[in-house]
This record gives sequence, C-alpha cells and structure tokens, in this order.
Amino acid sequence: MPQTHFPDHTAETAPAASARSMAATTSRLGYLPAPVARLATSPHLLDGFLKISAVFESTTLDPLSREVLIMTIATRNGCHVCVAMHTAKLTALGADAGLVKSLRAQPQQPLSDERLEAVRRFTLEVVATSGAVCDDTLRTFLAHGYTPQNALEVVLGIGAYTMSTLANRMTGAPLDDRLAPFAWEE
Repeated sequence: MPQTHFPDHTAETAPAASARSMAATTSRLGYLPAPVARLATSPHLLDGFLKISAVFESTTLDPLSREVLIMTIATRNGCHVCVAMHTAKLTALGADAGLVKSLRAQPQQPLSDERLEAVRRFTLEVVATSGAVCDDTLRTFLAHGYTPQNALEVVLGIGAYTMSTLANRMTGAPLDDRLAPFAWEE
C-alpha cells in the first residue's frame, strides 16, 4: 500500500482520538513506533489492539508461551515488524537462540522444547480449523501442562496478533531503526 494512504502520524497530525494511545505508547517505550504512527489513522483499531494485547499480556500463559504464539502468527502472516519486535522481546527474556531461530524459520521448524512446540502446534491448529480443534489436539496441548483456560487464551492471542499483523502489512509499516538488528524477511 502506498504510504500516502497511511501516513506516519505525529501527535499534531493524528486524529484526536488517537492522541492518548500514541502518548501512552511513547511514554511506555520511549519513542513512537512507526506501526503505531500508521495505525493511528484508525483510532479504534489502534486503541483496540493496544487494549487486547495488554489483556493478552496479563493471561495465565507464561511469557515464553505468549511469545511463541505471537511469533507463530507473525511468521505465518509475514509481518516483518512483529517478527523483529518479538525477536527483540524474546532476546530480552533471555530465550535460547535456537528457539528464536526456529520461530523465525520459514517454513516453520519444530521447536526443541516440547512444551513450547505444543503451544506452537496448537496455535496453528486453532487457526487451520477456525477453532474447531479435535479432542486429540486439545488433549495433546493439555498434556504439556497447559489448561483449558490457556486454550482460550490462545484464541485471544491469535485475535490480537492477527489484527496487528494484518494492519501492519496493509499500512506498509516500516521497521524502526532500533529494531534493525532483529530484521526479518519472509
């Protein structure tokens, strides 16, 4: 999409309803990410994504499982911004380099950690079946220490990061300079 349709908004150029979300993001991160500047074109989408991603961050899924889900959706949907951003987050969490490499691989490679591989496979199956996973798939997920609540939290994460990845691709959101070390291409 041409940038003219989705400008890099500033506090002065954004719709007034986006200003609060933009300011909160800038305050939290110390800068305004380009994807947020472009998503500000739709105050509802920007606010909705920020709220739903914050809710996802508060779920009972552990941080690595959440990041595996996000990276699974981001690589599946080809969002270079989300892959770079969440590679940086995994790195900050101290994730194993092999895990990060496998999550970034195309086609996706099985993860060496069986529990994290279970959440990755479950995520892909939920997407592939539009949520109509079979009992065996659910039992396999649960057998790795996840709960029925976690299964529904996977749906929440898929929703949040499908929204983000599709919007970032539509707007042609560029990669911020501070994420350049984590750049990814399909």
